Amino acid sequence: MPPKKAAPVEKAKLGRPSNNLKMGIVGLPNVGKSSLFNVIAKCDLGKAANFPYATIEPEEARVPVPDERFNWLVDLYKPKSQIPAFLTCIDIAGLTAGASTGAGLGNAFLSNVRSVDGIFQVVRAFDDSEVIHVEGDVNPIRDMEIISTELRLKDIDWVEKALDAAKKIARSAGNNSLEDRKKKEDVAIIEKILKCVQEDNRDVRKAEWNNREIDIINDLKLLTAKPVIYLVNLSERDYVRKKNKWLPKIKEWIDQNNPGDQLIPFSVALEERLLALGSPEAEAEELKSLGPNVTGALGKITKSGYDSLDLARYFTCGPDEVRAWTFRKGLKAPEAAGIIHTDFQAKFVCGEIMSYDDLKEYGNEAAVKAAGKYVQKGKTYEMVDGDIAYWKCGA
Repeated sequence: MPPKKAAPVEKAKLGRPSNNLKMGIVGLPNVGKSSLFNVIAKCDLGKAANFPYATIEPEEARVPVPDERFNWLVDLYKPKSQIPAFLTCIDIAGLTAGASTGAGLGNAFLSNVRSVDGIFQVVRAFDDSEVIHVEGDVNPIRDMEIISTELRLKDIDWVEKALDAAKKIARSAGNNSLEDRKKKEDVAIIEKILKCVQEDNRDVRKAEWNNREIDIINDLKLLTAKPVIYLVNLSERDYVRKKNKWLPKIKEWIDQNNPGDQLIPFSVALEERLLALGSPEAEAEELKSLGPNVTGALGKITKSGYDSLDLARYFTCGPDEVRAWTFRKGLKAPEAAGIIHTDFQAKFVCGEIMSYDDLKEYGNEAAVKAAGKYVQKGKTYEMVDGDIAYWKCGA
C-alpha cells in the first residue's frame, strides 16, 4: 500500500487567535483621528480639539459593517430583530516623534497600539491655518515616516529585551532534551526577528515566517506585525474632485515601504457635515448635489478594517432574528457554533448549512433544500464567508 499522505500543515496567522478583533485609529496629533472616530461611530466620544493630546484615554465603539447580503436577508425573513456584523474601533492618543522613548504620551500610546489587532493610520493631507500641526506644517510623508520609525523602534526595544531573556534561558538549558533544543531555537528565531526590524528596516508583517516563528511573534505582540490601512484625510474640495498634490507621493511611499497596504482617501470635514444632516436620505441628497460619483468613505473604511483582520461572517436567520456572526477565516464549524454559546461547541453534533448565494438564487429555504444545496456539515467543516447555519447540539 502506498504511504498515507501527511495532512497539510495549517499556516499560522499573525495576531491573536480571536473572533473579537479591534482596529486602532492611529496618527500624529491634530490629523483628524478623533473626528473620524466620532463620525464612524456616530457619537461624540472622541475628544476632537485643536491642540495636541486632546485624546488621552482611548475610546471604543462598535461600528456596523456594511453588507448587502445582510440587508437582503432582513428583507427576506422580516425578523423581529436584526443584528449586523460589527467592527470594534479604538480612538488612540496622538503619537509624536520620540514616542518610543516615552516622549509626549509615548508609553501610553504604544501600550494602547499594542492592545489592538490592526491599525487605521490617519494621515493629514489638508491645509488649514486654524488647525495647528504638531510638526509645524503639513507634510504627510514626514508624518508617515515618524509613525513608521516610532513603531519600529519600540519593536526593536521589545525584541532586544526578549532576546536577552531567551539567551539567559538557553544558557541554563542542557543539550539533550527536545525542550532544551527548543530554547536554543527560540534565540535564533528572535535574532531573525530583530534583524528584520533593525537591520532590514522592515515591518514584521512584510517578511515571510514559518509557523514556529509566527508563534513567537504573536507572543511578543509586536506593533509592526499588525495590518495597516492608510486613511488620507483631505479637504472636502479635494475629496470631491479626487485630486490632491500629496496623494501620488503617499502612494509612492507606501509602495516603497509597505507594498500592498491599502490607501483610502476620505474627508472628515465632509463626513462631519453629512452626519449633521441627520438621516441617510439627506446624506444621499447632499452627496448627489456634489457630483455624480461622490460617495461617503465610512462604509469602505469599516469594511477594509474588517477584511484586513481576516474576518468573515456567517448568518443565522429566522422570523425572530437575522444575525451576522463574526469569525476569523479558517474557523471550523464547532468553534463557529461556540461563538453563539459555548454549549453549542461542547455538545456539537453538526451544522445544517446553506450558502447565501444559493438562497438568493433559489429564493427560499424550501427551494434550496429541493435543489440539494442544504447540507449537513461535521466537525471538520471550515466555515465560509456567507454561510447560513443552523446548529444541532446534543443534550
